[in-house]
Amino acid sequence: MTIQIGIDYNEMSRAAADLVIEQVKNKPRSLICFPSGESPAGMFKYLVEDVKAGKVDFSECYFVGLDEWVGLGKDDDGSCTQFLLEHFFVPAKISLDKTMFFDAKAADLDASCRAMDDFIQLHGSLDIMVVGIGMNGHIGLNEPGTDFDLYAHHAPLDPVTVSVGQKYFKQQTQLTEGITLGLKHLQDAKVPVLIASGRKKAEIVEKALKDDITEQLPATIFQKLPAAIIFLDEDAALHLVE
Repeated sequence: MTIQIGIDYNEMSRAAADLVIEQVKNKPRSLICFPSGESPAGMFKYLVEDVKAGKVDFSECYFVGLDEWVGLGKDDDGSCTQFLLEHFFVPAKISLDKTMFFDAKAADLDASCRAMDDFIQLHGSLDIMVVGIGMNGHIGLNEPGTDFDLYAHHAPLDPVTVSVGQKYFKQQTQLTEGITLGLKHLQDAKVPVLIASGRKKAEIVEKALKDDITEQLPATIFQKLPAAIIFLDEDAALHLVE
């Protein structure tokens, strides 16, 4: 894997955005997975600016959302889908018929997972799959203990995720289950990408990239992915450069 360390959050975000742009220029009909959250927000800001400046054209691309809180959707404050719409898809004027999000309100969540898997298969494997890393080492909502060979699935949330996830909501919100692309999708992706920023992520980033590979720390799977690219700012990389 390749590790790129930016001086600060903005430099890291610019580098991640440039990777996406290069991919789209090389393959206009790319299939791209984007996550919600603080770490990729800067990347989205640059991508939207570049769309408006005419530096990139996403009109032929297809997109999938990485994950969602079960019971929430695009109209719910704090949902992953709402974040993606607000920070990227709407301002970048991406046609929503080129996007696929989990229906996390579905009565049949297994069917929602199958629909996501089918969408990805229809458009070929993911060209770029961008993910963040949780404080417990989760990737998407693949919590500690998740089988590395799962595709889209839903499962109970780890207590750490329930606690940290409250930052996305204006009031205390009950979070019990997540629906997410699986770590098998990450292994199948042509370019798996991890973005992490801030000193609070430094310890878990170090564990992910240096500890033994284990399903108890899902992010360690990146050590198995030779095509992976890791974008960090200096704070998140603190323990890697000591």
